[in-house]
Amino acid sequence: MSLSISIVLLLLVVAVIFLRNGAMKLSHALVCVLLGFLLAGTTVAPTIHDGINATAGLVSSLQP
Repeated sequence: MSLSISIVLLLLVVAVIFLRNGAMKLSHALVCVLLGFLLAGTTVAPTIHDGINATAGLVSSLQP
């Protein structure tokens, strides 16, 4: 649960930065949000979730 909240917060910060710099318009952000909601309801959602968990596990195992 904490991993998904962290990813959501990170993506939210990145989206706000893009919106403030003019690199992304509000309409583009809304389309991305709608795409995320639609993807969450498909059969691809578990695969995406597993991929994110695997990537997080890989990153957390790296030594600085």
